[in-house]
Amino acid sequence: MAPGTPSEQPGASAQVPASNPVWQRILEGTEPGFARGRGILRLLPSAPRCKLCAAPFAGPSAPLMRLIDRAPWDKNPSICGICFKELEAGRGGAEIDLSLLFADVRGSTALAERLGDTAFQQLVNRFYAVATEALIGHNAVLDKFVGDEVVGLFIPALSRDHHAQDAVAAARELLRVTGHEDPAGPWAPLGVGVHSGRAFVGTVGTTVTDFTALGDSVNTTARLASAAGAGEILVTVVAAERAGLPEDSGERRRLELRGRSEPVDVIVLRAAVRSAA
Repeated sequence: MAPGTPSEQPGASAQVPASNPVWQRILEGTEPGFARGRGILRLLPSAPRCKLCAAPFAGPSAPLMRLIDRAPWDKNPSICGICFKELEAGRGGAEIDLSLLFADVRGSTALAERLGDTAFQQLVNRFYAVATEALIGHNAVLDKFVGDEVVGLFIPALSRDHHAQDAVAAARELLRVTGHEDPAGPWAPLGVGVHSGRAFVGTVGTTVTDFTALGDSVNTTARLASAAGAGEILVTVVAAERAGLPEDSGERRRLELRGRSEPVDVIVLRAAVRSAA
């Protein structure tokens, strides 16, 4: 995220541009121009399509869409490039409500020492591949991969009002695809944090820019992932309520997170381990 690692944003508040009302509507999925354009592009065949503007990624219109930069965006190939590249180029963005997910490989230092550099690099690449599929499959924008950590943004433009539900579902999927349901144990032990709140989403930086999210909600989610044990998803109570999780979904904890003056209440979710055959 922004300058520094995802878990640390020194001086972040001074680097956040002013919130733009047009981009707020775009990120929230309420911009009228997008709705009009979507109606036109839906007339062109065929699926799959950009989830925002409905530009077709396949069929006879796909070559034309690629020429006008409506090919899949690299941060989420379910969105076309033009829908967000203008935001990146214009260094714009807005403060919006969203849900965030941080996940990292726990005990990676010891794991790298045990496996050796080449084998550990192969494990991280495998983690990147399955994490990309899990997050994009649940409507996330891939913020970035940093070392052994992945960050996903769940914005209303893609998830509407179920962004918290999508984030929790993506977290569960991450545990599943990294083997946490296997009796033999995971091939990549993950700790995951999920939180819902308000953050600036857009392009930040000067000479080097990045499409990302900034703010207290981002830092809180990063701290949750750091506090999660292997195989744990720490979901803040606010995210759990927005996701519609039952009260008995998991153990409840009150956490003292570094840098926060007040404790944070979370629900702990875990994968259900399958019985050995």
